[in-house]
Amino acid sequence: MPDITRVLVIDDHPLFRRGVCQLLGLEPGYTVVGEAAGGQEGIARARELDPDLILLDLNMKGMNGLETLRTMRDHEIDARIIILTVSNAPEDLIAAIRAGSDGYILKDNDPADMLSLIGNVMKGQNAISPELTSLLATALRQESVVDSRNAANLTERETAILKCLAVGKSNKLIARELDIMESTVKVHIRNLLKKLKFRSRVEAAVWAVANNISNC
Repeated sequence: MPDITRVLVIDDHPLFRRGVCQLLGLEPGYTVVGEAAGGQEGIARARELDPDLILLDLNMKGMNGLETLRTMRDHEIDARIIILTVSNAPEDLIAAIRAGSDGYILKDNDPADMLSLIGNVMKGQNAISPELTSLLATALRQESVVDSRNAANLTERETAILKCLAVGKSNKLIARELDIMESTVKVHIRNLLKKLKFRSRVEAAVWAVANNISNC
C-alpha cells in the first residue's frame, strides 16, 4: 500500500461526491486528487491523474458505472476500483465483480465501515459490504457457474495463491504463508488473472469459490 493513496471520486451526485472527498480528506493516508461527475469525464481524469484508487458510482446518467468500469479495464487503467452504490441487487454485484471491480460498498454503510473496507482493498483484500456476502453466495449457487476456464492451466504456486484469494487473504498474508516476497505474490496474481482471463482478483476469488477451489 502506498504511503499516500491518491484517490479519484466519480459520482454524478455532487453532495455525495463532496461528502466522500471530505471523509477521505480527514483520514490520514488518503488524498483526493480529482473528481468527476460522469463516466466519460471520469475515464479522462483517470488517464490524466493515474490514481491509486477510484471510487465509482454505479447508477450514473449517461455512461453508467459498469460501462465506465469496463472501459477503464479495457484501457488498462490499473488503479484499484471500488463501486459505491445504493444497489444491493445480486445481479449488480456480480456484474461489477466480473467487470473488474475490486470492491462493492453500499453507500448507506457507516463511514467508519466504509473506510475500513476501502483500506482492505488497498491492502490487497476483497471488500464487499458484509450484508451482501450471503446474497452473492446464493446468486452464484443459482447460476451454477460453469465456464471454459480451467485452473489446470495454472502453475502449482498460482493455484495456491488462487485458493488464498478465494478466502479473502491479503497479499501480505499470502506472502507470509507461502514464504515468498509480497512483490512475488503480486506477479503471480497478475499472471493467473491473465491466464484465466479475469479483470480483478475479486472476480478470480468469486470464480474459485463457485468452482470449489478454496481450501487454502
